[in-house]
Amino acid sequence: MISITRNPTTEDRKSYSSGIAQGTYRITSIDLLRGLVMIIMALDHTRDMFHAAAFTDDPLNLQTTTPILFFTRWITHFCAPVFVFLAGTSIYLQSLRKTKNQLSIFLIKRGLWLILIEIFVMSLAFTFDPTYSSIIFQTIWAIGISMVLLGAAIRMPYKMILITGLIIVLGHNALDFYEADQKSFLFIYDLIHHPGFYHLWGNHNLDVFYPFLPWTGLMLLGYCFGKIFTKYEGKQRRKLLIQLGLGIILFFIALRATNVYGDPRDWTNQQTSLLTLFSFVNTTKYPPSLLYMCMTIGPALLLLAASDKIKSRLAGIITVYGRVPFLYYILHFYLLHFLTMIFFLARGHSFGEGWKLNPQFPFKFIVPGEGLSLSVVYMIWILVVVALYPVCNWFSNYKLKHKKRWLSYL
Repeated sequence: MISITRNPTTEDRKSYSSGIAQGTYRITSIDLLRGLVMIIMALDHTRDMFHAAAFTDDPLNLQTTTPILFFTRWITHFCAPVFVFLAGTSIYLQSLRKTKNQLSIFLIKRGLWLILIEIFVMSLAFTFDPTYSSIIFQTIWAIGISMVLLGAAIRMPYKMILITGLIIVLGHNALDFYEADQKSFLFIYDLIHHPGFYHLWGNHNLDVFYPFLPWTGLMLLGYCFGKIFTKYEGKQRRKLLIQLGLGIILFFIALRATNVYGDPRDWTNQQTSLLTLFSFVNTTKYPPSLLYMCMTIGPALLLLAASDKIKSRLAGIITVYGRVPFLYYILHFYLLHFLTMIFFLARGHSFGEGWKLNPQFPFKFIVPGEGLSLSVVYMIWILVVVALYPVCNWFSNYKLKHKKRWLSYL
């Protein structure tokens, strides 16, 4: 049900509303889904760092891709939107045991903390460059700034948060028509809705891969979605999740078929029906289009409905990763890049070469065009996920047993 430790009583729910409930409440199905997307996410990052064609071709390029390569990249599209959406849901569940003022302050502080983590911890993990010649704004930045904005919006009525989220998610692709006629954008606009690359000073650059506006809208909707877990239970909740999931999928299919709105890139008929299907589902992630979000969130809700009844040892293992996603996210990047460095040296390169590669290419110990086959990439991915399980399991148990305030920031 709603807690992995015990079900909340009526008294619990009353104390939630007053912000004084004690104890840790988690929804197992949410942790399971989050753990699954975290595991899948590592596949994409393993491909980025190890696959021979990772930086020389787009795995979604219909002219050169293969079915398995396309699937390897496409399946990971589910990770970021599902994680951001569920982050919003988790924040709603926190609102049941915190006052609005407490939650607002916490979200703003945690959001700013995550932005600092993106700059100083994750940029180093991405590049292995201690001089920080490239500062990269990706997922953690988008989550951080969205938390700050949600922290400011949390004082609004629930309906206003829902309406704001819907306006952003449904309407942000209207900016595509403006962007189509523009050759350059202001820095603030790139932060909001268009990926951009900026020179800061000297040899330092800022690469914005995750403009925050659509992600913020998705987090707002995830926050509002959390109400389902307090208002409905059991079969009634599963039925609603299935209806929502199928409705979003049907909306995606109908709108995508029109090629009128929802994604800046049209789908086209290809030489084969499989490639045409690939074109149809090849939606835009940077920034996430309306159709991209529908394509990923719809199936995720169906899986969330199904996971309510999943009880197995494997599900328990996957859930561990979902309980400590922040730690897992940081560690898997550092482990992957460290292994990349080992393979780089094993191919006959020197350590010094790893630092003196193309200055226009920010990732140390990676040479575009060099790398491994996709099958080996899959093996490395599995090994990395398995290797991180013990520390994730330890930290998960530590968080359950220790109610320390600093743990809420990890």
